[in-house]
Amino acid sequence: MQCRHRVAIVILNWNGKAMMSCYLPSVLAHSAHLADVIVADNASTDGSMEMLRADFPQVARLQLDKNYGFAEGYNRALRQIEAEYYLLLNSDVEVTPHWLEPLLAFMDCHPESAACQPKVLSLRDRSHFEYAGACGGYLDSLGYPFCRGRIFGSVEADHHQYDDVAEIGWATGACLLVRSSDYWQSGALDGRFFAHCEEIDMCWRLRIMGRKLFCVPQSSVYHLGGGTLPKDNPMKTFLNFRNNLTMLYKNLPDSRLQAVMRLRCVLDWIAALQMLLLERHPGDFKAVLRGRRAFRRWKHDFDDERRRIQQSRRTPDSEILKPYSILWQYYVKGRHLFSKI
Repeated sequence: MQCRHRVAIVILNWNGKAMMSCYLPSVLAHSAHLADVIVADNASTDGSMEMLRADFPQVARLQLDKNYGFAEGYNRALRQIEAEYYLLLNSDVEVTPHWLEPLLAFMDCHPESAACQPKVLSLRDRSHFEYAGACGGYLDSLGYPFCRGRIFGSVEADHHQYDDVAEIGWATGACLLVRSSDYWQSGALDGRFFAHCEEIDMCWRLRIMGRKLFCVPQSSVYHLGGGTLPKDNPMKTFLNFRNNLTMLYKNLPDSRLQAVMRLRCVLDWIAALQMLLLERHPGDFKAVLRGRRAFRRWKHDFDDERRRIQQSRRTPDSEILKPYSILWQYYVKGRHLFSKI
């Protein structure tokens, strides 16, 4: 599919008919003059495609033959799209007037940047950041993700405290503008992840290549979040633990891998016991254990790729992994705001 514009906004859909009906009009109203809007459908069964044909005939449609998940679904869709930039956009995102211009202008002026994201605010509480991405993401020394504006469950109100453009460790897949050339040169999203952590893994590989990532808060969008898998869904817990460990195994240098993995094993057991004994969530407890077992079963499938990435590494780990533990900062030092770290 050859796009008319330089930017292809690609919304990956799976049974998101209601969300597209609600939020797609904002995308078309504020983006169609700069971008092609395309919906790639992961074999939905809720009438999503029929609704698009009837209500949004100007939206291009790509029909996939089954549900490939977020990562491989995007890969299969983007292989069919020719554009200078891809903008990966969740179906539960409401965009704002002139949201796309700052992102595109920044990328055009900064050729060293592979990707960027806007400020992501919450549709549930518009005065606050949204959990998945906020104002740009980072990884601590043990691979735990956090954001400007969100650390673990503490989500900050937006008082414009993070309105400066910032280089970040990872950009959220909820709204991600990426050069198509960088997307493919990095190896794309890892389809084996299915969903969760796949964009962080790809961003880490982009950083390994020497490319940079930014948050451009002059652009802002509102994200509902939890549209496909709610936060307390055991499947979400399973995918987060399995994929986070896999991401570390793929991208950590050999000099740090063993020590980090040993400590993560201890911390994962502590997290699992907390879910069981304190939070009374036995499903999440079992999901953590299943995630660790699944990682152990398949980790050697990534050996060749991990070694290749290590050999091609051109930037030090400190540029993506912060030299401190966010667990220590949050739970011991009581620093719940990004600005206090």
